[in-house]
Amino acid sequence: MKTALVCSGGLDSVSLAHVLAAQGRLARIVSFDYGQRHRKELDFARDCAARLAVPFHLVDLSGLGAALSGSALTDDVAVPDGHYAEETMRVTVVPNRNAIMLSVAFGIAAAQGDDAVAAAVHGGDHFIYPDCRPGFTDAFAAMQRAALEGYAEIALEVPFVHATKADIVTAGAAAGTPFARTWSCYKGGDRHCGRCGTCVERREAFHLAGVADPTDYADPDYWRAALAAHAGGA
Repeated sequence: MKTALVCSGGLDSVSLAHVLAAQGRLARIVSFDYGQRHRKELDFARDCAARLAVPFHLVDLSGLGAALSGSALTDDVAVPDGHYAEETMRVTVVPNRNAIMLSVAFGIAAAQGDDAVAAAVHGGDHFIYPDCRPGFTDAFAAMQRAALEGYAEIALEVPFVHATKADIVTAGAAAGTPFARTWSCYKGGDRHCGRCGTCVERREAFHLAGVADPTDYADPDYWRAALAAHAGGA
């Protein structure tokens, strides 16, 4: 089965790329410039495609960021520090982002003769992002069956949709993912900040998985305080 992967260059999607490649199913990597505040992640996605010797498709949706305003990922809005599951992280929602990206990826997959489109949405995202939830992925798969009926049969693969971030680290490690060659931090500095929600979640995931974290964090110990604060407020 030939599978096109929507890949941001982050830990989740690069891990899934290596899992699919190990299974001999990775056909291509599709990434998006949607006008995000920093594009470091795209360099890591391109690097992943080169490493795994598959085509890399960079789709230019850069004009979209101005229209999808109000998110800390597209506007001049401060990225909050702290645990990923905090209500404050809702400021990182980009409305309908996954629906938009997956629609384009399905079009590319149909044109290229692929059998599936994969995305690395996972259970830890359900609290904040509606387009990472099983209800969305099930409905989207049904919509695409109708959209391509009679032209192509393309499955939506979301193997991590019920998994934790630690589960992804475990799966990625088993597939030989070079975690140091992934990017998670929303702040886009020279190093992972160690303080934003996605850095805290990343550091916690390695800890829970029992896998050494090779990431260079500007504040490598903040995650413990963030988790303690979250637990105290739960």
